[in-house]
Amino acid sequence: MNEIQIFTGFTHVLQEVAMALIPLAIIFLFLQIWLLKFPKQRVINILKGLFLTFIGLSFFLQGVYVGFLPVGEIIGKALGALYHNWLLIPIGFVLGFVAIFAEPAVRVLNYEVEKASGGFIPQQLMLYTLSLGVAISVALAMARILFGLPLWSIIIPGYIIAFAMTHYSTPSFVAIAFDSGGVATGPMTVTFILTMALGVASAIEGRDPLLEGFGMIALVALAPILSVLTLGLLYNQKGKENERSLTDI
Repeated sequence: MNEIQIFTGFTHVLQEVAMALIPLAIIFLFLQIWLLKFPKQRVINILKGLFLTFIGLSFFLQGVYVGFLPVGEIIGKALGALYHNWLLIPIGFVLGFVAIFAEPAVRVLNYEVEKASGGFIPQQLMLYTLSLGVAISVALAMARILFGLPLWSIIIPGYIIAFAMTHYSTPSFVAIAFDSGGVATGPMTVTFILTMALGVASAIEGRDPLLEGFGMIALVALAPILSVLTLGLLYNQKGKENERSLTDI
């Protein structure tokens, strides 16, 4: 058995992350001198945070290259080779549901939503709403690969429904919903779910990975929009029921 070289290519990863963060650090230092004028200790804390970000991103990306990408493709090929390949749909649902729990950007979004809403929209409720949306989108992506459905047959009706729902939802939920779509397509989803979809498409006879495997991220971006807008409609309905009950009193 060949031993996995965990740190193969790590120097290149360090260089990539450094090139991404150095401009941000330069802009911050420029603004600090010209405009911000933060106290010395706060600047030191921010620079420490940038360093920790550098280390964390470097190790994360190395883990993606060494572990997530290969294992996602292997799992996808194994699932695509199943005799009862309809099982791809429920398995995709479960994987999509749990993938969001590990998505760091989702945690940040949920925290900020709860904080900005004064606890009106709890973190856990947002987490389960986004998880359910992504789970449905991954299940739909598996069905699309399995049955050879064109991407537009799901995307176009989905966005038509989303824009129709915005008319009945509050502006705050509309804003949260469209941000949620972008946040859900974070590094965990792209690295694991996308590579799994490509593996599935390559394992099913007659499926082109370029045509069938890609497009999942578009579905993942759409589904949280619909799920959060649905949550907003439920909140509106609950608010109207509370108003009626107060009026009756």
